Amino acid sequence: MKKTLLLLVAIVLGVAGMASAQTMSPLGVWTPADKKATFEIFQCGSKLCGRIMSLATPDDPDTGKPKTDTQNPDPKLRTRPRLGLVFMEDFTYDEGNKWDDGKIYDPETGKSYSCYMKMQNANTMEVKGYIGFSLIGKSQTWTRVK
Repeated sequence: MKKTLLLLVAIVLGVAGMASAQTMSPLGVWTPADKKATFEIFQCGSKLCGRIMSLATPDDPDTGKPKTDTQNPDPKLRTRPRLGLVFMEDFTYDEGNKWDDGKIYDPETGKSYSCYMKMQNANTMEVKGYIGFSLIGKSQTWTRVK
């Protein structure tokens, strides 16, 4: 009887733990460690995307005007504003609180990378951009903005 009760408690705790792990979501507003910006992760169709919500320095220091996508390799896109720019696209849920197969665009360099997002806990996630294999790339830890 005691073993059955312990087994039942272990199963209930295991199911509760799995349910809480599956409910961790990257949806919401985030900031990287340098706090130079805030980003919103949002649902776009069946996938997740991200847009720039705010910049610590929103205006170009040379012109005094709002920053634009001046480094974009497509000259037609260089005048679009950075604020509101969708710079992350196509993330699908993989497993283990990881959203993969996405793309991230860096408006400071004009370069795009493959990317994944992995929740570390409810308020922090790893965002990693890479070329080719995810073993080589650059990771950032983002913190949820409350």
